[in-house]
Amino acid sequence: MNTVGILGGMGPAAGADFVRLFVRACAEHLRTHGQPVRDQSFPEHWLAQVPVPDRTRALQDTEPGAHQPLDPMLQALGRLAALGARSVAIACNTAHAWHTSLQSRFPQIELLHMADEVAALLQTQGVRAASLMATEGSYRTGLYEAALRKHGITCYMPNTAQRKLIMQGIFDGVKADDYALAAQCFGEVASDLARQYTDATIIMGCTEIPLGLQGTTAVQSLKLMDPAQVLATSLAARAYAEVT
Repeated sequence: MNTVGILGGMGPAAGADFVRLFVRACAEHLRTHGQPVRDQSFPEHWLAQVPVPDRTRALQDTEPGAHQPLDPMLQALGRLAALGARSVAIACNTAHAWHTSLQSRFPQIELLHMADEVAALLQTQGVRAASLMATEGSYRTGLYEAALRKHGITCYMPNTAQRKLIMQGIFDGVKADDYALAAQCFGEVASDLARQYTDATIIMGCTEIPLGLQGTTAVQSLKLMDPAQVLATSLAARAYAEVT
């Protein structure tokens, strides 16, 4: 088994939940391969849960300063490298705007790319269109649009009002520990997108969105994809040396 790492702290609840997703993905891997699910069957994995400045704000204000997240992410990635991590997942969609810079500084680590993993999986599932719920920072970078386009998938975007609701659900909802508000905001947008684009899978392109939608009955019938779950499954595959 390979040692793997998780770059978290963006926000803390999302980083902690990613560990849960990773452990679940490891258990599923073991069952699929006919191996017993026990404590000793899980790979060594490390979570670097560090305070990281807001990614969307940094993308809006590109001037150098303490509001930029790259240095804290580099420090955390360095700690994971020192612990022997061979592959690392970033538990934040928007933070992938710095993926190239992070990867170039640590070429010895395979830094998984969430949007690429999602787009590749959607293509294998035969999905031709997706709607994107994400942060303003992710929309600004075109992170998912580029990955989906590369795999022949059309990307539908929320309107301005829907984007504001998403951001409210993220910051005033999950990040402020108000999950009722998060469920209201995210549920309204997801339902609207499902009505607007009936052929599209909805990508929950911020790690706070699945947290806010947990247990929400209004969206149970919708076609939702959780990029964090996809990334956790990919990291588990690396941990068990399926991918070299």
